[in-house]
Amino acid sequence: MTKPAKKRARVATGAPGGSRNEEPGEGGADEAVAFIAEQTAALRKLAERHELHVLHYLLGMTQLEADEHLRLRSKRKLS
Repeated sequence: MTKPAKKRARVATGAPGGSRNEEPGEGGADEAVAFIAEQTAALRKLAERHELHVLHYLLGMTQLEADEHLRLRSKRKLS
């Protein structure tokens, strides 16, 4: 029988002084959407590199949706 693998501790990202137990996006909807847009861009490049055409397309749509949400959100804040 094999031993179960130990889970690695998550490293907090984002603002200094944040809780080590925070998940990405716990700072609100804007932070969550920005995180999703950033991660989706990286995943999309990976899908393209490995010629995963449907994933590349779907991740592109996800990235467009996240970018649009951020654009509209910032437009509302300027008003």
